Amino acid sequence: MKQVAARALATGIVVTPWGPWGVVASDRGIVKVALASLPPDEDETPRPLTARAHLAEAQKQLRAYLAGERRQFDLPLDAPPATDFQRLVWDACAQVPYGATASYAGLACAVSSPRAARAVGQALGANPLPILIPCHRILASDGSLGGYSGGLPMKRGLLALEGISLEGPLAAAP
Repeated sequence: MKQVAARALATGIVVTPWGPWGVVASDRGIVKVALASLPPDEDETPRPLTARAHLAEAQKQLRAYLAGERRQFDLPLDAPPATDFQRLVWDACAQVPYGATASYAGLACAVSSPRAARAVGQALGANPLPILIPCHRILASDGSLGGYSGGLPMKRGLLALEGISLEGPLAAAP
């Protein structure tokens, strides 16, 4: 049996109004954004310079986003394995621009699965890169918040940061 070497990862935090967010990077890109702090990294394994560089850039860009100074992210992503459907949903979600929203049903149509709004919600719940893949911009068809892995107060706050009124109509799905 062939053994697969573990990837060396770099971890860090970004202080936010909702508490610390954890960020994990590999030498290929950002692996995860945890909307809560990560456990301390006690491993003394040297971290590759590229992973540390990706981590530092992600922290910088997330801070700029939270300060209202950045609307798009320019980061390499290294998401963990996912189903084809999850990847389709995440890709469609990534097309929803800053300051706009889409519905779960609209996203389901965008991935050619018009009856899969609930499955879209589950795929977004498994999104390892919230904020970078902006699942906070996806709302229920009636304009209500739906769910969010970081909690509804955070989702409401992120939408407000982007100038999104929860009382207006939803933007067209991508």
